[in-house]
Amino acid sequence: MTGKSRYEHFSFCEREQKLNLYILHNLCIHCLLLKALVLKCQEARNMAYCPYSKFPVGAAILTADGAIITGIILVVSNCCTVLCAERTAIQRAVAEGHRKFTAIAVTCDIKDSFVGPCGACRQVLMEFGSEWMVYLTKPDGTYKETTLNELLPYAFSPTHLRK
Repeated sequence: MTGKSRYEHFSFCEREQKLNLYILHNLCIHCLLLKALVLKCQEARNMAYCPYSKFPVGAAILTADGAIITGIILVVSNCCTVLCAERTAIQRAVAEGHRKFTAIAVTCDIKDSFVGPCGACRQVLMEFGSEWMVYLTKPDGTYKETTLNELLPYAFSPTHLRK
């Protein structure tokens, strides 16, 4: 097989079948990762500390190397100091050495609409790239897919500091 592609010995139909299997395999992996991400953010929400606000939020970040890092909202008694779930997830991930992320799932207890990260969290997420997938998740596991760019258009980012 010198000088030939490793696929040249397959007929067109066989190559198409192999390509379809490859695509299906990658879609299955994506679906499994997405399910795991949504499940982890829901589990994190259940661990939220918010006795004063009664607004539990959980987040789960997918790192570029496939790790899932979770975060919870933490509301303390003075009610002015709130650590959002998205930022606690980022802080944990960075503390563990991660700097590249591909997705985040966020959930709270609101059942009839999708709720996104607050403005401060969007800006912190933007620090690590603008092309993240963001999954806004309801308690029943349904989600809306968007991107960080869509949630924070015209964002200030590290690229502005390099100019």
